[in-house]
Amino acid sequence: MTGIAGRSHLEAALSSRQAQPDVLLAAFDQLDTVDCDFMLGRWQGFEIATGHPMNGWLEVGGWYGKWFIDPDNVHPLLFFNRQRDGLISVDPRYLPMNAAMRWPQLQRFGHLLTPSLGLVRSREGRARLRLTEFRGKTSATMIYDHQPIHDIFRRIDQDRVLGLMDLKSTVAPYFFVLERDQQASLPVAV
Repeated sequence: MTGIAGRSHLEAALSSRQAQPDVLLAAFDQLDTVDCDFMLGRWQGFEIATGHPMNGWLEVGGWYGKWFIDPDNVHPLLFFNRQRDGLISVDPRYLPMNAAMRWPQLQRFGHLLTPSLGLVRSREGRARLRLTEFRGKTSATMIYDHQPIHDIFRRIDQDRVLGLMDLKSTVAPYFFVLERDQQASLPVAV
């Protein structure tokens, strides 16, 4: 990443887990790209609040992260199970994305999502990993199988990436960070 100001804004966003969307987008644009091999493995995530309607939805439901097995087999949404001693791979096509975008105030009921995750569990990966061009750079992108969503990744460092969710029906991006899960100690129910 070039630019001291860009790096300091990004570090502040990572520390506080919040930022103005335009500041975070400028930092995203300065980050280096990643290839698909870089993304392989399991990653734990957290969102950066920018005022996006999706802010808070995943985390209140117990979002853990993503699992990139190979470019054609990606589990895009891993959530903690009810006991928080394992992970569940969820099929995103059954999540109420439109409701979350239209009525962010429903988030206060997001905790009800965790007990029902077993009903939308996916044994197969529900996304693919490809190189795509976005905002002038070609980088690894997770493409959902059944949602109009692309998650574009840029390298913060060797073990962290900044993700930008590009949802077809929205103008503002949703930002999150993935950190490489070196231990991968929690079992995944697939």
